[in-house]
Parts: sequence; C-alpha cells; structure tokens
Amino acid sequence: MKFRFRIKYVAWSILAGLLLLWIFCLPRDLFRGTPYSTVVESAEGELLGARIAADGQWRFPPRDSVPERFATALVQFEDRRFYRHPGVDPSAIVRALRDNSRSGRVVSGGSTITMQVIRLSRGKRRTVWQKIVEAFMATRLELRCSKRAILALYASNAPFGGNVVGLDAAAWRYFGRPPEELSWAEAATLAVLPNAPSSIHPGRSDEGLRLKRNRLLARLMDHGDIDADTYAEAVEEPLPGEPLPLPSYASHFVENAPKGVRTRSTIRFDLQRAVEEAVRRRSDALAADGVADMAAVIIDNKSGAVVAYVGNSSPERERHGRQVDIASAPRSTGSILKPFLYARALEAGTILPQTLLPDVPVNMGGFAPQNFDRQFYGAVPAGEALARSLNVPAVFLLRKYGVERFYDDLRAMGLTTLSQPSQHYGLSLILGGAEGRLSEITAAYSAMVRSYAADRPVALWHTFEALKEVNRPDQLDWRLISSVRKAAWKTGTSYGFRDAWAIGMTPEYTIGVWAGNADGAGVPGLTGARAAGPAMFDILNLLPESAGWFAEPSGGVYAEVCARSGYLAGPECPETISVLLPEAGLDSEACPYHSGGHFTLPPTMEWFYKPHHPEYATNVRTSSAVMEFIYPAPGAALSLPRQLSGEIEGAVFRVAHRDSQTTLWWHLDGSFVGETRFIHQLHLSPGVGPHVLTVVDDNGETVSVRFSIKE
Repeated sequence: MKFRFRIKYVAWSILAGLLLLWIFCLPRDLFRGTPYSTVVESAEGELLGARIAADGQWRFPPRDSVPERFATALVQFEDRRFYRHPGVDPSAIVRALRDNSRSGRVVSGGSTITMQVIRLSRGKRRTVWQKIVEAFMATRLELRCSKRAILALYASNAPFGGNVVGLDAAAWRYFGRPPEELSWAEAATLAVLPNAPSSIHPGRSDEGLRLKRNRLLARLMDHGDIDADTYAEAVEEPLPGEPLPLPSYASHFVENAPKGVRTRSTIRFDLQRAVEEAVRRRSDALAADGVADMAAVIIDNKSGAVVAYVGNSSPERERHGRQVDIASAPRSTGSILKPFLYARALEAGTILPQTLLPDVPVNMGGFAPQNFDRQFYGAVPAGEALARSLNVPAVFLLRKYGVERFYDDLRAMGLTTLSQPSQHYGLSLILGGAEGRLSEITAAYSAMVRSYAADRPVALWHTFEALKEVNRPDQLDWRLISSVRKAAWKTGTSYGFRDAWAIGMTPEYTIGVWAGNADGAGVPGLTGARAAGPAMFDILNLLPESAGWFAEPSGGVYAEVCARSGYLAGPECPETISVLLPEAGLDSEACPYHSGGHFTLPPTMEWFYKPHHPEYATNVRTSSAVMEFIYPAPGAALSLPRQLSGEIEGAVFRVAHRDSQTTLWWHLDGSFVGETRFIHQLHLSPGVGPHVLTVVDDNGETVSVRFSIKE
C-alpha cells in the first residue's frame, strides 16, 4: 500500500513538475536581446530608409500581422494543418519518420510553424532532444498567442538567405516593396526561402528556387487559393536577382532616428521626394561655382512637425563632407537672427515699427560693424533696416535692447548652440558671432508663426509685414503678379562667405535652406539671397497654396507716430500717422528730431543721411550740435597698423559738420596738427597710450574725443 502511494506521489510530483515547467517554460519575450534594424517610415507609412542591425543582419523590427497572401502560401508550404493542431502535428511527425526511414537521410522534419518559432528563438542545434523540447514549448506558445500572432513571430524572425532576416526585410531586399504589395508569385517565393535559405538563394540557385515556388503555386491552385489564370501568370514571373538597395529618403533624418526600432515619422513621403529633387537641382548647379552642399528643413506650422528634411543634398555626388548632416550642424548665423531681435524689441517697446535707427560708422570696443554694401545711410526706419538686412542699425538696436536679454531670448527659443556666456558674443551676436543649427532656427521661425496663430500679437504682425518686403531672388513682385507666392522671408550670409541662409514663412509652413561647404570653405559671392533664396522659393512652390496671408492682429493700441522719425509723435512733429502698436510701445521715446518745426538729425547721422535723401534740409538751431566725430568713437581703444620698421602707420580721423564750407582746425593732445575744409578727415599717427583730439570751427564751436592706441 505504501509502495503504491509512493508511486502515485512520485507520478503526481513529476506531473506537477512538468506542468510547472510547461507553464513557465517560455520567456516573456521569446526574442529578447535580438538586435533589429533601424526602420523609419513616412507619415503615410511608406519606407523612408533603414539601417542594418548591430549584428550585420537586415532584420526589421517585429510586425504584428502577416499579409494574407504570404500567410496562405506559408501555411500551404510549411504546415497545412497549422490552424488545427495545438503546436505539434503528430501526423506530420509520423510522416517525417516514414520518409526519413525510406530515404535513409533526413528529408522531412515534421516541425510545425509553431515549433520553428521556438527553434528560431532558441538558436539550438537540430537534434532529436531539441525537437522534443521545441514540441513541449510549442504547445505552451499556442496557449499564449493566437495563430496569427505565431505567424507574425515566424515572419519576423525567419531567415531568407544571406543576411536577410524576416519578411519585411526580404520583401524590400528582393522585390523593392512592402510585403502587403507582393504578388502571389513573390509571396510563394518568400514562403519557400526559409526552408533552405543557404542552398536556395535569389540570384544564385534559380532553378531549384523556381521548382519549389511553382510546386507551391500548384498546391495553392489545387487548394482553391488561386485560380488557373493567376497560377499561369504567377509561374511566368521572373525570380528576383541580387538583393536590392533599400529606399533612401531623408537619409540624415533616418540616421538620427532611434536605433533598432520602427519609427513612424512626420515626414510626408511625396513632399520629401520632391524637396530632395528640388534641392539636388539647385545644389548641383551651385557645385560648379564651388558651393558643394545644401540642406533644407520644412515644418508644418500648425503642429510644429518636420514634414521634409534634407540634411545634405546629392549624396551620390562625390565630394568631401557629403555625409555631414548640415541641417543639424552648428554654422555661423550671419543675419538670420535679426527678425527675432526686431520682434522682441517691438514687443518690449524698445522701438516702434519704423523708428529711425542710426546707420553710421561706429567702433564699439573694437567691434566696427559694416553693412554688406560697405555704405552708410545715416538713419534708416527699423522695418526697412530689417527688410534690407542692414548690419549697423541691427547692432545699434541690439545695444539698445540688451545683449544678455536677447541671448536669453534665443536660448528660450531652443537654440542649443549658444554654449558661451552672452558677453563672449557681445554685439556680434546679431551678425553671425554665434552659431546655430538650421533645424533649430527653422523651428524657432515656425514657433513665431504658431505664436501668431494663437494670439496674433502686434509685434509679430509688423515683423511679418517687414519680411514680406524683402527683395526676391527672381525679382518678381507679389503685388503685381497674382500667381506669385507670398512669403515673409529672411536671408543671412556669414563672414567670409561660408554660410548662406534663407528662411521663409507662410501661415502654413516654414522653410529653412542653407548653402555652403560642409568643410567651412568660403566662396566669394556666396550669399543667402543668391544661393539659398532660389532653393527656398522652389520649395515654396511645391507646397500647397496658402489659404491666405496672416490674419489681422488682435489687441494692441493705436497711437500717433511721427511720420518722419517713426518715434511716438511729440508736440512739434508736423505730420503724424496712426499706427497699431504693442502696449509697451506707448512707453517708448518721443520724437527727438523735431524742434521749432524742423526735422534735424545729429551731425554724423545727417552727414550720411543727406546724400541718400535730397529732400532733407535743416535750419540748425544755435543750441544744437553742429559737428560730431565720425571716427573714432568716444573711449575707443584702437589698434593701428605698423610699417615694416615698426613705426605706426596711423589712421584717418573723420568729423561730420553741418556746414561743409567751414574750416576746421585739428589739435591732438593740445598741439595743432592740421586744418580741413569741405571733406573733414585727417590722417594722424598717434603714439601708444591715451589721447584727446579736439576740432574747432570758424565760429569757435569745438568737439573733442578721447581715445587710446593699443600696443
């Protein structure tokens, strides 16, 4: 009795142990640790590109389902009772034993698709014992997963010859399209490949592969899965040749995608292809002039999503740096940040939309900005200065608004390249003294549009209106030609002609383009307007037609503004206009240039203003300054060139006087050094150290400036 009890106890213990082993025999993730390819799809699900897995295999991330044609072909070829057995097919095992016995070698394995999934996940050698283990685990897998899920596991991990693993990779590598678009012949080809992937390979063992495929097609016809006509057409289809290259769109975007997973991006497939072609055409044309590279980023303003991304153009064109993702690389910003300063200064009440900004020679601690055309215009309305991208007014505006304040604004906008403190950049921050990424700057412009769509602030409205006036590279005028696409846009050119920028905005999209050389080599004549601008407008014409221009602003206050100076109108301003301003604009400065009914600029501004404004006339008041130093600036520390002997060459010092007919007497450190008339400039060679230069006119009026000469 005790013996029987012990036998039962042992038997039940074994059964319980086997049950527990069966319950817990499967890991939670069968293919845990398997490296997968990086796969990036467009917003519509089209394949943009992929990168090979870490183990050198083309193995796409697992799929959740299997296309019907492949599933049908696979089941007919590998496991016809797949939908009826519990993971193990006894009749298949009996058949395999019989066939192998008759042949004297292994000709049939008897494994079900479920057992093959287990084998693929374990990677063990094929032995009888391993077959038993696989059968044991297969029954557990059947309880855990649906039949369709098991097919998906198989399709995702089966070998398809060479370094191609999984249905997705195989469909793209052998047929150049996704599994869902395979024909019956193609689905049958891939269904038979995992059966002997090393011996039957597309492009090599064609005859053996064709025989297997056609036998499977005949079985599908006999089973009623395809009709006779489909069969006749399928057997005539050619077999695939050598593996095909995968699609390669938005290649740098794909490179930056999360590794080893399938990513559904925001890139729009057809737009991406069209933008790549447009950028390629422009870039290839510029290459003849030594401008090798071009990048472009297009953002949907409503969502802030990137809908097209060209990190660098024409990857097939041999050149140094063609693999560099320029769209994400830090580059000198040139003038491309000026609209942000204009908008922020307007919002803060630092300026009004058309406030006159100085455009005169200036030396600020050794920083002497120049306009691109090397001219000075005396005084320029702020909006016009932005549209014309004048450098000197922008520097005056930045000094007035505050470098640190603007620096903090840029960082808040998402510019991550400002790695140094604000004082490191100084006033050069607005002229390319800092670096920026095309992707981030384009996103910052897009954020401006999105901010306007949400609140319609007055400052942004004036910014868009000013940028709408920027001269187009095609010289077309949107006011005269209704078919011309309207955009607010800005260009930028870095020092040394190394970087050309163009960024355009419509209510729906923001387009950023960069042109130059990835290695930083400058090219004479490379400018934003000539190199990047045309490509930006090419892309603009690819986008859907805008529903309209930016809606009228909301909020703000109307105020009377001096028609000549752009400042808030003072009591002596003879002509005023009503302008919609941000509320902070009401606290801005009143017109400083009208007194006694006359519009009078300071002497230096007047000196450069009059040649460009023949209508300008002044009746100088006795209380106003009649002359002013153009060079040097008060307190300037100058570095003067030296001759080979080491002697200081000197510099030309300049004074602006309201009366060009007057004579000026010049004194350096109290000693007379010369006189001038008509053109008031004098060449001097002061020694190292501090100096005082004084000028006296016919009427005894004097002006002095202190400066120093550095070693």
